[in-house]
Amino acid sequence: MTDTLLVKDKDVVVPGETLAQGMSFVPSTGMYRDGENIIAAKIGLVSVEGKVIKIVPLADPYVPKVGDIVIGEVNDVLFSGWRVGLKGPYSAVLGVKDATSDFIGRGVDLTQYFALGEYVLCKIINVTSQKLIDITLRGQGLRKLNGGRLLAVNPAKVPRIIGREGTMTKMIQDATKTEIVVGQNGVVWLNGDPHNEVIATAAIRMVEQNAHKSGLTQTMKTWLDEQVKGGR
Repeated sequence: MTDTLLVKDKDVVVPGETLAQGMSFVPSTGMYRDGENIIAAKIGLVSVEGKVIKIVPLADPYVPKVGDIVIGEVNDVLFSGWRVGLKGPYSAVLGVKDATSDFIGRGVDLTQYFALGEYVLCKIINVTSQKLIDITLRGQGLRKLNGGRLLAVNPAKVPRIIGREGTMTKMIQDATKTEIVVGQNGVVWLNGDPHNEVIATAAIRMVEQNAHKSGLTQTMKTWLDEQVKGGR
Protein backbone atom coordinates (compact mmCIF):
# COMPACT_ATOMS: atom_id res chain seq x y z
CA MET A 1 0.00 0.00 0.00
CA THR A 2 1.28 3.46 -0.90
CA ASP A 3 1.37 5.84 2.05
CA THR A 4 -1.38 8.40 1.46
CA LEU A 5 -2.53 11.50 3.30
CA LEU A 6 -6.31 11.67 2.97
CA VAL A 7 -6.85 15.14 4.48
CA LYS A 8 -5.43 18.61 3.92
CA ASP A 9 -3.97 21.06 6.39
CA LYS A 10 -6.81 22.96 8.17
CA ASP A 11 -9.49 20.41 7.19
CA VAL A 12 -12.16 19.83 9.83
CA VAL A 13 -12.41 16.15 10.76
CA VAL A 14 -14.81 14.13 12.91
CA PRO A 15 -14.33 10.99 15.06
CA GLY A 16 -13.95 7.85 12.96
CA GLU A 17 -12.64 9.67 9.88
CA THR A 18 -9.52 8.15 8.28
CA LEU A 19 -6.78 10.76 8.10
CA ALA A 20 -3.96 8.81 6.46
CA GLN A 21 -2.90 5.36 5.29
CA GLY A 22 0.58 3.98 5.73
CA MET A 23 3.17 3.55 8.45
CA SER A 24 5.26 6.59 7.51
CA PHE A 25 2.71 9.00 9.00
CA VAL A 26 2.97 9.72 12.73
CA PRO A 27 -0.27 10.11 14.76
CA SER A 28 -0.53 12.64 17.56
CA THR A 29 -3.10 13.24 20.30
CA GLY A 30 -6.73 13.10 19.26
CA MET A 31 -6.26 10.13 16.92
CA TYR A 32 -5.25 6.48 16.92
CA ARG A 33 -3.75 3.89 14.58
CA ASP A 34 -5.86 1.01 13.28
CA GLY A 35 -3.57 -1.23 11.27
CA GLU A 36 -2.04 1.06 8.65
CA ASN A 37 -4.79 3.66 9.03
CA ILE A 38 -4.74 6.74 11.27
CA ILE A 39 -8.23 7.50 12.57
CA ALA A 40 -9.55 10.71 14.16
CA ALA A 41 -10.83 10.29 17.73
CA LYS A 42 -12.21 13.81 18.16
CA ILE A 43 -13.58 16.68 16.13
CA GLY A 44 -10.97 19.27 15.26
CA LEU A 45 -8.81 21.09 12.77
CA VAL A 46 -6.07 19.12 11.02
CA SER A 47 -2.49 20.38 11.23
CA VAL A 48 0.07 18.58 9.06
CA GLU A 49 3.76 19.11 9.78
CA GLY A 50 5.77 16.89 7.48
CA LYS A 51 4.77 13.34 8.38
CA VAL A 52 3.26 14.32 11.73
CA ILE A 53 -0.52 14.76 11.84
CA LYS A 54 -2.13 16.76 14.63
CA ILE A 55 -5.70 17.68 15.51
CA VAL A 56 -6.38 21.09 17.05
CA PRO A 57 -9.62 20.56 19.04
CA LEU A 58 -12.51 22.91 18.32
CA ALA A 59 -14.37 22.55 21.59
CA ASP A 60 -12.13 21.19 24.34
CA PRO A 61 -12.29 22.89 27.77
CA TYR A 62 -9.23 24.59 29.18
CA VAL A 63 -6.84 22.31 31.07
CA PRO A 64 -4.34 24.28 33.21
CA LYS A 65 -0.64 23.61 32.57
CA VAL A 66 2.54 24.90 34.16
CA GLY A 67 3.86 27.80 32.13
CA ASP A 68 0.49 28.96 30.81
CA ILE A 69 -0.16 32.70 30.81
CA VAL A 70 -3.75 33.21 31.97
CA ILE A 71 -6.12 35.99 32.98
CA GLY A 72 -7.89 35.47 36.29
CA GLU A 73 -10.34 37.26 38.58
CA VAL A 74 -9.61 37.82 42.26
CA ASN A 75 -12.55 36.21 44.04
CA ASP A 76 -11.31 35.70 47.61
CA VAL A 77 -8.74 37.13 50.02
CA LEU A 78 -6.85 34.50 52.00
CA PHE A 79 -4.62 34.71 55.07
CA SER A 80 -1.46 35.04 52.98
CA GLY A 81 -2.64 35.71 49.46
CA TRP A 82 -5.59 35.64 47.09
CA ARG A 83 -7.76 33.08 45.35
CA VAL A 84 -8.04 33.76 41.63
CA GLY A 85 -10.68 32.25 39.36
CA LEU A 86 -9.36 31.03 36.01
CA LYS A 87 -12.70 30.52 34.23
CA GLY A 88 -14.73 27.35 34.51
CA PRO A 89 -14.11 25.00 37.44
CA TYR A 90 -10.53 26.06 38.10
CA SER A 91 -9.16 28.54 40.61
CA ALA A 92 -5.63 29.26 41.72
CA VAL A 93 -3.79 30.67 44.70
CA LEU A 94 -1.62 33.77 44.35
CA GLY A 95 0.69 33.90 47.36
CA VAL A 96 2.01 37.19 48.70
CA LYS A 97 5.59 36.35 47.75
CA ASP A 98 4.53 35.73 44.15
CA ALA A 99 2.43 38.88 43.99
CA THR A 100 4.72 41.65 45.17
CA SER A 101 8.24 42.37 46.36
CA ASP A 102 6.86 44.60 49.13
CA PHE A 103 7.20 43.47 52.71
CA ILE A 104 3.68 42.79 53.96
CA GLY A 105 3.34 42.53 57.71
CA ARG A 106 0.86 40.46 59.64
CA GLY A 107 -2.67 41.88 59.58
CA VAL A 108 -2.21 44.12 56.55
CA ASP A 109 -5.36 44.57 54.44
CA LEU A 110 -4.48 42.60 51.31
CA THR A 111 -7.26 44.25 49.31
CA GLN A 112 -4.93 47.27 49.14
CA TYR A 113 -2.99 45.24 46.59
CA PHE A 114 -5.68 43.21 44.84
CA ALA A 115 -9.37 43.73 45.56
CA LEU A 116 -12.24 41.38 44.86
CA GLY A 117 -13.32 41.55 41.24
CA GLU A 118 -10.00 42.80 39.91
CA TYR A 119 -8.25 40.93 37.11
CA VAL A 120 -4.63 39.87 36.86
CA LEU A 121 -2.43 38.60 34.06
CA CYS A 122 -0.46 35.79 35.66
CA LYS A 123 1.56 32.64 35.02
CA ILE A 124 0.82 29.14 36.28
CA ILE A 125 3.80 27.79 38.22
CA ASN A 126 2.36 24.63 39.76
CA VAL A 127 -0.50 22.21 39.08
CA THR A 128 -1.03 19.18 41.31
CA SER A 129 -2.82 15.97 40.33
CA GLN A 130 -5.83 17.28 42.27
CA LYS A 131 -5.74 20.45 40.13
CA LEU A 132 -4.54 22.68 42.97
CA ILE A 133 -2.95 25.57 41.10
CA ASP A 134 -0.36 28.18 42.07
CA ILE A 135 0.22 31.33 40.03
CA THR A 136 2.71 34.19 40.02
CA LEU A 137 2.90 37.80 38.90
CA ARG A 138 6.69 37.67 38.81
CA GLY A 139 7.61 37.85 35.15
CA GLN A 140 7.73 40.22 32.21
CA GLY A 141 4.36 41.83 31.51
CA LEU A 142 2.54 40.06 34.35
CA ARG A 143 0.40 42.56 36.24
CA LYS A 144 -2.98 43.78 37.42
CA LEU A 145 -5.18 44.69 34.44
CA ASN A 146 -6.68 48.14 34.85
CA GLY A 147 -9.54 49.41 32.69
CA GLY A 148 -10.33 47.89 29.31
CA ARG A 149 -12.87 45.17 28.64
CA LEU A 150 -12.88 41.39 28.92
CA LEU A 151 -13.98 38.83 26.38
CA ALA A 152 -14.49 35.09 26.93
CA VAL A 153 -13.55 32.82 24.02
CA ASN A 154 -13.33 29.09 23.46
CA PRO A 155 -9.94 28.05 24.93
CA ALA A 156 -9.47 25.62 22.02
CA LYS A 157 -9.48 28.60 19.62
CA VAL A 158 -6.79 30.55 21.50
CA PRO A 159 -3.89 29.35 19.26
CA ARG A 160 -5.76 30.58 16.17
CA ILE A 161 -6.63 33.90 17.82
CA ILE A 162 -2.97 34.41 18.75
CA GLY A 163 -1.74 33.18 15.37
CA ARG A 164 1.65 31.83 14.46
CA GLU A 165 4.21 33.76 16.51
CA GLY A 166 1.46 36.16 17.56
CA THR A 167 0.72 37.40 14.05
CA MET A 168 -3.10 37.38 14.23
CA THR A 169 -3.32 39.27 17.52
CA LYS A 170 -0.67 41.74 16.38
CA MET A 171 -2.56 42.41 13.17
CA ILE A 172 -5.75 43.20 15.10
CA GLN A 173 -3.82 45.32 17.61
CA ASP A 174 -2.09 47.35 14.94
CA ALA A 175 -5.26 47.93 12.91
CA THR A 176 -7.38 48.98 15.88
CA LYS A 177 -4.65 50.57 18.03
CA THR A 178 -5.97 48.44 20.88
CA GLU A 179 -3.82 46.57 23.39
CA ILE A 180 -4.85 42.91 23.40
CA VAL A 181 -3.80 40.19 25.85
CA VAL A 182 -4.97 36.63 25.22
CA GLY A 183 -4.97 34.21 28.16
CA GLN A 184 -4.54 30.49 27.50
CA ASN A 185 -7.68 29.94 29.59
CA GLY A 186 -9.86 31.68 27.02
CA VAL A 187 -10.07 35.14 28.58
CA VAL A 188 -9.06 38.11 26.43
CA TRP A 189 -8.37 41.64 27.70
CA LEU A 190 -8.71 44.61 25.36
CA ASN A 191 -7.77 48.20 26.15
CA GLY A 192 -8.09 51.10 23.75
CA ASP A 193 -10.46 53.68 22.36
CA PRO A 194 -14.03 52.39 22.99
CA HIS A 195 -14.91 52.44 19.27
CA ASN A 196 -11.76 50.51 18.37
CA GLU A 197 -12.34 48.06 21.23
CA VAL A 198 -15.66 47.18 19.58
CA ILE A 199 -13.93 46.53 16.23
CA ALA A 200 -11.20 44.46 17.91
CA THR A 201 -13.83 42.43 19.79
CA ALA A 202 -15.72 41.72 16.55
CA ALA A 203 -12.46 40.71 14.87
CA ILE A 204 -11.61 38.23 17.63
CA ARG A 205 -15.11 36.75 17.43
CA MET A 206 -14.68 36.32 13.66
CA VAL A 207 -11.40 34.47 14.16
CA GLU A 208 -13.00 32.29 16.83
CA GLN A 209 -15.94 31.39 14.61
CA ASN A 210 -13.85 30.80 11.47
CA ALA A 211 -10.78 29.19 13.02
CA HIS A 212 -11.17 26.09 10.83
CA LYS A 213 -11.12 28.00 7.53
CA SER A 214 -8.11 28.50 5.30
CA GLY A 215 -7.07 31.97 4.17
CA LEU A 216 -8.30 33.45 7.44
CA THR A 217 -5.39 35.87 7.86
CA GLN A 218 -6.05 37.56 4.51
CA THR A 219 -9.79 37.59 5.17
CA MET A 220 -9.22 39.33 8.50
CA LYS A 221 -6.79 41.84 7.01
CA THR A 222 -9.32 42.85 4.36
CA TRP A 223 -12.12 43.08 6.93
CA LEU A 224 -10.04 45.15 9.33
CA ASP A 225 -8.98 47.56 6.57
CA GLU A 226 -12.65 48.09 5.68
CA GLN A 227 -13.69 48.63 9.30
CA VAL A 228 -10.90 51.05 10.14
CA LYS A 229 -11.36 53.08 6.94
CA GLY A 230 -15.11 53.16 7.48
CA GLY A 231 -14.61 54.68 10.92
CA ARG A 232 -12.51 57.56 9.67
